[in-house]
Amino acid sequence: MKRIGAHVSAGGGVENAPVNAVGIGADAFALFTKNQRQWVAKALTDDSINLFKGRVKESGLETRYILPHDSYLINLGHPDPEAIAKSRDAFIDEMKRCEQLGLQLLNFHPGSHLNKITVEECLDRVAESINIALGQTSGVTAVIENTAGQGSNIGNRWEHLRYIIDRVDDKSRVGVCIDTCHAFAAGYDLADHYDETFDEFDNIVGFSYLRAFHLNDTKKPLGSRVDRHESIGRGCIGIDFFKRLMADPRFDDMPLILETPDESIWPEEIALLRSFC
Repeated sequence: MKRIGAHVSAGGGVENAPVNAVGIGADAFALFTKNQRQWVAKALTDDSINLFKGRVKESGLETRYILPHDSYLINLGHPDPEAIAKSRDAFIDEMKRCEQLGLQLLNFHPGSHLNKITVEECLDRVAESINIALGQTSGVTAVIENTAGQGSNIGNRWEHLRYIIDRVDDKSRVGVCIDTCHAFAAGYDLADHYDETFDEFDNIVGFSYLRAFHLNDTKKPLGSRVDRHESIGRGCIGIDFFKRLMADPRFDDMPLILETPDESIWPEEIALLRSFC
């Protein structure tokens, strides 16, 4: 069974995210557990935590289909010692927030080398960062999101994801989220080479590590390395890919999350995707 939702607002408190998810007909969702553009946020209150858990339960949602996203400021591969320490502290805080809310996943972009260290050195730092965070938390899986490869971002190749996973000590608490826009922009032809793309992913990373999808079409062409999301079926990937993915049983039982730009049509997009199942 496919679990479909969107990255909904947690404005006014994390406890509002489940309500917003139900309002668009979702049975999965993503959220930020704090302001994604601030390093430090107020601690979650007991009231917010209890309301969040209560509303998730009342709505019939399941925590394994909730995919929190960390702050955009965090760079777990940062070349500067002080900056990477700050990112690691912030990431651990995000993991602990997930623990408090009873959530099992935390999605994040792996990082950027900023043209100051090699790609391999950056990947090593990301893996070390994950190990540090997992060592100070429990019950939450670090879910690495592939990137478009824009600028100095790493994570745009399946090999990058595998390299990180190979260096994480606790393999049971690391996974991958495939963003379809990012994959296409990175040069993986989801539209015309569906089978080959996923066979390559399975051979290099392995479906055993796949925890989630971000479902986005793209405004930019194949291999552009530019991250510009588009509504489903309105971009360069096209509707046929999404039809195939929704009918593919390998992607059952995991959160499939829209990050498409027009929030007003999320209910229609969710209904459209469900019609392909």
